[in-house]
Order: sequence, then C-alpha cells, then structure tokens
Amino acid sequence: MEWHITDALSFGIIDREVGSHSFSPAEYEIVRRVIYSTADFEYKSLIRFSDQSLQSGAAALAARTTIVVDVPMVQVGIAQLIQETFANPVYCSMETLTRPQKEKTQVAWGVETLARRYPEGIFVIGQSPTALAALVELVETEVIKPALIVGAPAGFVEADVTKGRLNDSQVPHIRIEGRKGSAVVASAIMNGLIDLAWQAYGQEV
Repeated sequence: MEWHITDALSFGIIDREVGSHSFSPAEYEIVRRVIYSTADFEYKSLIRFSDQSLQSGAAALAARTTIVVDVPMVQVGIAQLIQETFANPVYCSMETLTRPQKEKTQVAWGVETLARRYPEGIFVIGQSPTALAALVELVETEVIKPALIVGAPAGFVEADVTKGRLNDSQVPHIRIEGRKGSAVVASAIMNGLIDLAWQAYGQEV
C-alpha cells in the first residue's frame, strides 16, 4: 500500500497518543490502522485477537482462500489491495442469489449461503450483526470451520452478545467488543492483515 507523508505524520501521532500497550507488533499494526481509519482511540481497548488469528488469516490469504464479506462497502474497501497482492476471490452476501426467507435478513441469508459453499473461508462482517449471528450459529453447529472471522459490526440489538459467542468459539477471529464497529473498521483490519501477510508470504507467490 502506498503511503503519503501525511500518513506517516498521522501514524506518528497515533503512536505517541497510544503509548505503551500489550499488543504484539503484528497486532499493533492492525490496531493503528483501525485508529488511523476512524480517528477513534477507543478501538485500542475494543479490538480483540484470538489465539492464532493473524497466523491463520495470513496463511489463508497466501493460499488464496475465498473471502466472504457482508456488504459492498467492505468489498470495495479491500478490493484494490487484495488484487495487488494475493488476488483472492471476494464474494459479497448482498450479491448472492438466495430464496426469500422470513426468519433471516437478506444479508444473513446471503452470508449463510456463501458460508455453506466456502466453509473454510475468510469471513469479514463490517455492518450486519445478523450476518455475524448466522456465521456463529454455523460455527457452533460445526457446519463450517472458517480460517478467520473478522467480527466488526456496530449494533444495539444482540451485537455484543453475538461477539461474545464468537469469543467463546474455537475459530480464529478478530472482533470489536461491544456496540462499536463499522465497514470502515472491518476493511482496515483486513487491509492491515493483507499487508502483514504479503510481507510474510509475498515472495512465495
């Protein structure tokens, strides 16, 4: 990813204001990317990484594993960088043809349809709590075994509960605690991970 001098200055400000922290260098690279994208330092205390989440996600990217996103904004947010690096296929739940179902939202049903098609994929949820809930349910019933779930939707109804269920799962994941999150946050997490993975595996591709 190309950076401008103002980006370097911004990251310098972020590093000074964040100060000491307990993140690994790779985790912190993603944290600072989220703060840079949102100008919200609260994410320092909200972002959580499960064990092996970065390793699993990076390896899956290098293996050109399919990426499933919940909304077009996430797809657009990661499209350029993924095409410049590993060129993984990226599918959006909103563009998936599904049969109508009253019990679920369109985005949740779309994510579930794609998850059954790509059970070991990378899933990036940046807007829809119902899509994350559908994924977690498939994980809990052992229908799918994702390489990584990025759970970063904002929401007031069940979003924090679903994120808690994601935490309880054994699936590698990166999540935003509580009500906060957005497609911008999810894209920042993924772009940070793509850059890290490219540094680790780019010479092999």
